[in-house]
Amino acid sequence: MTNAKPIGLFYASTTGNTEDVAQLIADRLEPWVQVHDIAVEGVEAMQQYGCLIMGIPTWDYGELQEDWQECWQAIAAQNFVGKRVALFGLGDQMGYGEWFQDAMGELHQLLTSVGATLVVPWSVEGYRFEASRALTDDGRSFVGLALDEDGQHGVTEERLDQWIPQVCRAFDLPSDG
Repeated sequence: MTNAKPIGLFYASTTGNTEDVAQLIADRLEPWVQVHDIAVEGVEAMQQYGCLIMGIPTWDYGELQEDWQECWQAIAAQNFVGKRVALFGLGDQMGYGEWFQDAMGELHQLLTSVGATLVVPWSVEGYRFEASRALTDDGRSFVGLALDEDGQHGVTEERLDQWIPQVCRAFDLPSDG
């Protein structure tokens, strides 16, 4: 069974920042996206989509947000072969620079292990952090869009405006950019 919309956007949010960004993304990708809060809906609907966007915040010292943690084994039990996935992560590079975007890196690793094709890495230019498990092998990019609503809120919209057309190309959708 497939969903009428080609993209499923899955996120979880404790403070509301990841939810706000998910809504900004959904607004830019209307009418192709269906939004799912995993705290309410879980992750089973991921199988209905060929293209997925997943939003995950990093907590404290590189930890997973609690709703993602609760769904981790359910994701690990799914088959993502043939699915294209774009990630976005939220983190605090100044307060937790040693663990910046670590949860996004862990999600990338999990999804790769179950066969997903991860798309749209994001340059590390413009960030100041000490370490991250969300870096690509060459260390020049994050495995997905890295956002910092605590220290760089003012550039989130600009980054989304650059990222969304890349996601559209990766998902074979028309782009206005």
